[in-house]
Amino acid sequence: MKIATYNINNINKRLSNLLRWLEAREPDVVCLQELKCTDVMFPSKQLSAIGYEAVWKGQKSWNGVAILAKEREPVLTRDSLPGDPDDIQSRYIEAAINGILIASIYLPNGNPQPGPKFNYKLAWFERLRSHASDLWKMDVPAVLAGDLNVVPTDFDIYNTRSWLNNALLQPESRSAFGKLLQQGWIDAVRELHPDEPMYSFWHYMRNSWERDAGLRLDILLLSKAASKRLRSAGVDRDVRGHSNASDHAPTWAELD
Repeated sequence: MKIATYNINNINKRLSNLLRWLEAREPDVVCLQELKCTDVMFPSKQLSAIGYEAVWKGQKSWNGVAILAKEREPVLTRDSLPGDPDDIQSRYIEAAINGILIASIYLPNGNPQPGPKFNYKLAWFERLRSHASDLWKMDVPAVLAGDLNVVPTDFDIYNTRSWLNNALLQPESRSAFGKLLQQGWIDAVRELHPDEPMYSFWHYMRNSWERDAGLRLDILLLSKAASKRLRSAGVDRDVRGHSNASDHAPTWAELD
């Protein structure tokens, strides 16, 4: 079972890129972020035409998350992160697929920091940690996948100098991510590729893609039951080099 996460950065603008990748790589499950469309504008018919059913939570112009399943109906279990009923940003969706509980996550960026956006990021991270703890205690196969908007370590970025004030690298952001790992969640890509950067994001500016000036932001965290089934993991880097590409590349893990 191949599970991927892909920040598509506007699903309708990059629909042809998404469809081409789906048909070429045939992942079983895909967690999408930054749909940047309302619910009614989500291209469910085009996805269904190539065998993918979906659940999604859109938002006009910003955010938006979805989960696609190949030749299966994802069973929606949650379309928002618990802990703040006043939070209307579409950043979390969760579904059961083939016996695995899977979440698509678009964690807040947090810039500029310090300030209210960074405070929101840390509060959201704490809500995620709390919910992840509940999922962990269920002791079921579970995958938390998405753009977590954190660079876990300096090894996960090409160069820290120009990013030192960025919310992605702040000690508080890294500590919040570390608390997820302390619960026991396994970072699938890093588990199997401890000695490679495995970048998944290249900024549109400053020829970042051409210089391989990348960051690792897209992560799949596996519960104990899921991590025992981990077989392979990687990043489809070539997708970032296509015309009209998202600034992220798909990241995936394959489970037995």
